[in-house]
Amino acid sequence: MNDTICAISTAQGVGAIAIIRVSGIDAIKIVNKIFKGKDLTKVKSHTINYGHIVDKKKTIDEVLISVMKSPKTFTSEDTVEINTHGGIAPTNQVLELLLTNGCRLAEPGEFTKRAFLNGRIDLLEAEAVMDKINAQTEKQNEMANNQIKGKVSKLIDDLRDDMVQIISNINVNIDYPEYDDVDIITNDILVPKIKKLKEKIIKIIEESKNGEIIKNGITTCIVGEPNVGKSSLLNALLDENKAIVTDIAGTTRDIVEGRIIIDGIPLNIIDTAGIRKTNNIIESIGVEKSKEMLNKADLVLLVLNNNSKLTKDIKELYNKIKNKNHIIIVNKIDLENKLDLNYFPQNHIIKMSLKTKRGINKLKEKIKEEFNLEKIETEDPTYLSNTRSIAILKNCLKSIKDVEASIKNDIPIDMLEIDITNIWQELGKINGKYYDEELLDEMFSRFCLGK
Repeated sequence: MNDTICAISTAQGVGAIAIIRVSGIDAIKIVNKIFKGKDLTKVKSHTINYGHIVDKKKTIDEVLISVMKSPKTFTSEDTVEINTHGGIAPTNQVLELLLTNGCRLAEPGEFTKRAFLNGRIDLLEAEAVMDKINAQTEKQNEMANNQIKGKVSKLIDDLRDDMVQIISNINVNIDYPEYDDVDIITNDILVPKIKKLKEKIIKIIEESKNGEIIKNGITTCIVGEPNVGKSSLLNALLDENKAIVTDIAGTTRDIVEGRIIIDGIPLNIIDTAGIRKTNNIIESIGVEKSKEMLNKADLVLLVLNNNSKLTKDIKELYNKIKNKNHIIIVNKIDLENKLDLNYFPQNHIIKMSLKTKRGINKLKEKIKEEFNLEKIETEDPTYLSNTRSIAILKNCLKSIKDVEASIKNDIPIDMLEIDITNIWQELGKINGKYYDEELLDEMFSRFCLGK
């Protein structure tokens, strides 16, 4: 990190302004070489300076330059941001000048990576930067803000602090048994402490499900036999004619997708091909895709025809989804009832007429109830939401349970201390107290260039 990096930090194209970011030990010096205006090496930190970018005597662009001196910057290094006009040509010319005067082109996420390595932010806060960039709802933005502020990191730090106390007491017992003023760690003392840790981890994991819902939305799969109204349901939820609707069975041959927001939570809706046995090769591929999407869905909307009798195929389809989050939609209630609804749990049934859009609001309310969205909407969203972090925490929970089993089997206290220390270190990988270069390279490579 002894070199100076630069990158365009705004989307390239025709726009009013583009920002080129420079960070590193020679950031101010390098930009000053190509700037005609005040001497940037002598201006105060956190000031904006007017002038021109020049290539020898040729003026490239009229610019505003922000100078921010270490350590009070995003990367904790000297940082300069050049605000140019947003055309592709002037932006690229300025970038090229920086590269020929001593800068290196930044890798994806390298500015944020430097912020982490310089201790400006931890790993959870770094991940939240990308979540904030990708946020499409207020709730996603709020959750990313809480993570950037360190609220989620505090959950992990508190767990590790509890473990440090246990580890310290055990070590004192082992190394200085003659000390009378230190609690002697016995199984009777250790068991409730480990149990409390386990309960805290379980709580964070359970609440992380809310974080995943906010971040990734609810993958919702619409299934049913052909011509029961699946495409009509998709169109009604989206309030647009996205899927083709006809009276011909098997019209939908491929996956059709759409997206709505309910209480700040994205609902990623997938309309699938009608599931039935068919000799049509194209339709059979669609049916297989439908079954595949069924396995991936967080929520299944099973659409039935009120005017048709319950069939063996419907029973088989219901048996595949009954252990998932599901809602039974009985469509065409304006027609004569021929469907035996007693086969299904009544609290999962919503009666609708998609022809008149009757029942759409009831369905949305049922989805909110199914995922407790009203509570998520009103709560302060301080959740783990990253797959990497949740996986580490689940592994720690398994290890904590192993420690409980070891205590019951009277494993020596010094052996338990090794296991507890390993869990403490593993927890540190969540917010970057422990890390390896391979992890950082892989994680930050997903960031956009210039961030």
